[in-house]
Amino acid sequence: MSWGTELWDQFDNLEKHTQWGIDVLEKYIKFVKERTEIELSYAKQLRNLSKKYQPKKNSKEEEEYRYTSARAFLATLNEMNDYAGQHEVISENMTSLITGELTRYVQELKQERKSHFHDGRKAQQHIETCWKQLEASKRRFERDCKEADRAQQYFEKMDADINVTKADVEKARQQAQLRHQMAEDSKAEYSSTLQKFNSEQHDHYYTHIPNIFQKIQEMEERRIVRIGESMKTFAEVDRQVIPIIGKCLDEITKAAESIDHKNDSQLVIEAFKSGFEPPGDVDFEDFTQPMKRTISESSLSNSRGDGKSEPKFGSKSKGKLWPFIKKNKSPKQQKEPLSHRFNEFMTSKPKIHCFRSLKRGLSLKLGAGPEDFSNLPPEQRRKKLQQKVDELNKDIQKEMDQRDALTKMKDVYIKNPQMGDAASVDQRLAELGQNIEKLRLEVQKFEGWLAEVEGRLPPRNEQARRQSGLYEAQNTSAVNSCAQDRESPDGSYTEEQSQETEMKVPATDFDDEFDDEEPLPTIGTCKALYTFEGQNEGTISVAEGEMLYVIEEDKGDGWTRIRRNEDEEGYVPTSYVEVYLDKNAKGAMTYI
Repeated sequence: MSWGTELWDQFDNLEKHTQWGIDVLEKYIKFVKERTEIELSYAKQLRNLSKKYQPKKNSKEEEEYRYTSARAFLATLNEMNDYAGQHEVISENMTSLITGELTRYVQELKQERKSHFHDGRKAQQHIETCWKQLEASKRRFERDCKEADRAQQYFEKMDADINVTKADVEKARQQAQLRHQMAEDSKAEYSSTLQKFNSEQHDHYYTHIPNIFQKIQEMEERRIVRIGESMKTFAEVDRQVIPIIGKCLDEITKAAESIDHKNDSQLVIEAFKSGFEPPGDVDFEDFTQPMKRTISESSLSNSRGDGKSEPKFGSKSKGKLWPFIKKNKSPKQQKEPLSHRFNEFMTSKPKIHCFRSLKRGLSLKLGAGPEDFSNLPPEQRRKKLQQKVDELNKDIQKEMDQRDALTKMKDVYIKNPQMGDAASVDQRLAELGQNIEKLRLEVQKFEGWLAEVEGRLPPRNEQARRQSGLYEAQNTSAVNSCAQDRESPDGSYTEEQSQETEMKVPATDFDDEFDDEEPLPTIGTCKALYTFEGQNEGTISVAEGEMLYVIEEDKGDGWTRIRRNEDEEGYVPTSYVEVYLDKNAKGAMTYI
């Protein structure tokens, strides 16, 4: 079955068919190219989706991924990222193995097709030329025969006419003979041309055209085979990534199976457990007997005369109110205006101490918790302290690694002075040593707090707390104690405390400290650089250029306590005054 023999007369149809085959191939290339674009777009969308739901660094979301369900979701996101990578592989392989190869093949196919049909047209033109030559020879032979026949008839007519001269007859006879000779020559030429045409025609239809059509057939068959192979490659590219995609799906399944609901429930307990005991029963208040004001555990004016020991921090108190319990107002509190109670409180002896606590605990109230996390429940405090100890140990290890590296560098410099000056690293080594020592002291401090929380050491006394920095947290509690008797916006009385005041402060020591407080001695003078309107309780208004007495210097919180006369004293911002301390005064410090 050959196109050369079966389709010898279908040159134009073969030309159209082969062009259609190339169009089909180009259409398939376009299809694969669009498929690769879809794969890339799909992979990009999958990656963006995975990235969108990835936890942000240094955010609260990272803490959530300690739960097994959240970790399984994170594993799913990672596997989806790998899944997207396999679709990128599909796109790359289809582009290189199908689109690129077929594009080059189409260009070669077009050139080959053009060459074959050029040869076919050339053969067609040659046989048409031979046919024209045959037709011309045939017409010439026919014309010469007709001319010879007319010349013969004219000669016979002249020969039969008695009136024609002998010369005219001879002329007609010669003309007839000439025409007969020309007819014979045309006959011989026509015969030769006919034989030549028949030979050319035979070669054309049985040799040249079959060979050309055979080549075109082979070209078309190669195109068909090539597109079939490309379709197989199309499927194989997908099949190659199926095992990896299957592994991704298996990992997602494995992550889902790793979810442990019991473990997640335990993590919730560890995350939010406070360590407090539930509140006890509420005592019956007998109003038939004289009322005795129940003093809050956090009040600064609390003085217990029953000889009981000072309660430990975080211990359960009989009269303690929990954050979610509101205390009803007493009849006296309902009738007594808030302003009257506040003025009465501010005229009491603990007023100055309350403002001290307010002043010193200002930084804590602005959002910075105490250093020892004493504002947290015991269990959460223990976790925070342990985390802080681990961070400090990591910092110590980093500093030690740097010190070891610099020590080795110094040894190299000593052995090879041309490489550098050994003394150049001494300063850095000294700094690292100081940093390590500071960090170790910090670790000891936090480990002490941690041991106290875990019960390995007894609670420290008041003096130890002051030295360790815990006193700031107690001052914060004192601030809340000062503001405890207040009315909420709806007029109800509450003793609710914020989360910043979980640590209670025994009030007995403070009351004893300030009940018999004498006026503070003058330690210097100061000049007001700017006018300050002391609108808050505990502050004092000053005018620019006014001279006043200093009775307590700035403790590092930005406030200086001054006195105008025996009855007027208070705090002003340190930056608003120029202080002249008396060097002979007790406790005075020299400003540099």
